Amino acid sequence: MSWDPQTVHHLIEAAEDLSRPPLIMGILNVTPDSFSDGGRFLDPDQAVEQGRRMAAAGADLIDVGGESTRPGSTPVSPVEEARRVLPVIQRLAQEVPIALSIDTRRAAVAEAALEAGASVVNDVSGFTFDPDMPALLARRTPIAIAMHMRSTPDRMQSQARYRSLLGEVIEELWQRARKALDAGLPPRHLWIDPGIGFAKTADQNVRLLAHLETLGALGRPLVVGVSRKSFLGALTGIERPDERLFPTVAAVTAAVLGGARVLRVHDVAEVRQAILVAHAILRARQAALFREGDA
Repeated sequence: MSWDPQTVHHLIEAAEDLSRPPLIMGILNVTPDSFSDGGRFLDPDQAVEQGRRMAAAGADLIDVGGESTRPGSTPVSPVEEARRVLPVIQRLAQEVPIALSIDTRRAAVAEAALEAGASVVNDVSGFTFDPDMPALLARRTPIAIAMHMRSTPDRMQSQARYRSLLGEVIEELWQRARKALDAGLPPRHLWIDPGIGFAKTADQNVRLLAHLETLGALGRPLVVGVSRKSFLGALTGIERPDERLFPTVAAVTAAVLGGARVLRVHDVAEVRQAILVAHAILRARQAALFREGDA
């Protein structure tokens, strides 16, 4: 079951329609070593069941990843990555009525996942790890997410040095995005992610969340992933990632109020409630500003 152009069109429309709540991207890591749920869904049956649960809880798409990119992680081979993700994507494409995303840095894995039924390619390297990725995206035209990261996961935290955090993130993100656009990816198929937790200190993550609207200068839907991340533990003292639900909800609320259009999360049902409330507040604020400007 190859990817569906109608699904891509639906996601594009939903992400760009500011009257609608932001989309929820459920995280499904089929890895033994991801920072929060490593090993829980390595078995395909368990992974598919988790995908069903997230769909039932209100996810708009599910992001399937077969390689941990947490700080300090080590890469896996493309063969092993594909072995982990493809059976899960193939089954989910047949069994859940929502879009699927492949979280990968490799063009070959991305293409196989698109053939299996994914409609989104989420590349944490921003199309820089694999030189074949931009051409693949231009040829297949899925939704493509360019995330900001420096170096590689095992070394990225040593690169968290910025003269102008917002300015450099915007500039570097655009340089990465242009790789796909220049290759021929339609602009509306591009989403961007500031890379919370990737080559960023806890303070820098907070500053990015406080100024997300500045990233609107790039003119593309903003994807934000804060779920259970270590900066939330640094702020709250909660050491276990799976106990960081309340900090995650607080950060997601801030992201929605800052203009995020896609939220990448582990706890779909709980975060969905926060997104609905935050979006209602954002719409009320926007309406009030419009009335004042029209007066």
